[in-house]
Amino acid sequence: MNEAIAWNLEAGVTPGGEADLRTLMAEMSAATQANEPGTLACEWHISAEGTQCHIYERYRDSDAVMVHLGNFGAQFAERFLAALTPTRFTVYGTPNERVRTALTPLEPVYMARVAGFVR
Repeated sequence: MNEAIAWNLEAGVTPGGEADLRTLMAEMSAATQANEPGTLACEWHISAEGTQCHIYERYRDSDAVMVHLGNFGAQFAERFLAALTPTRFTVYGTPNERVRTALTPLEPVYMARVAGFVR
């Protein structure tokens, strides 16, 4: 059974905040890669105008999501929310209730896996 959880977060960049966001992106990506082996993917994308940001993340399972959320809250949440305004949050897979409760403030849309594969 595939227990992986993934998400795509779409957000607006705070006006004049693109430089700070790029610094934050690098710090968060490095910290996540170094300290969270259950995080399978972390990709940041920014529009040509620097006004929109999409973040794709994939985790081994719900436990790995909770590790990430703990680290994010302790180290990066304040700067993240100063740099970005979330506009859409889509979660893929079947996260457990702990994850669903933790993500509630972002008002996610949950999409259940019905077919496909990952290599």
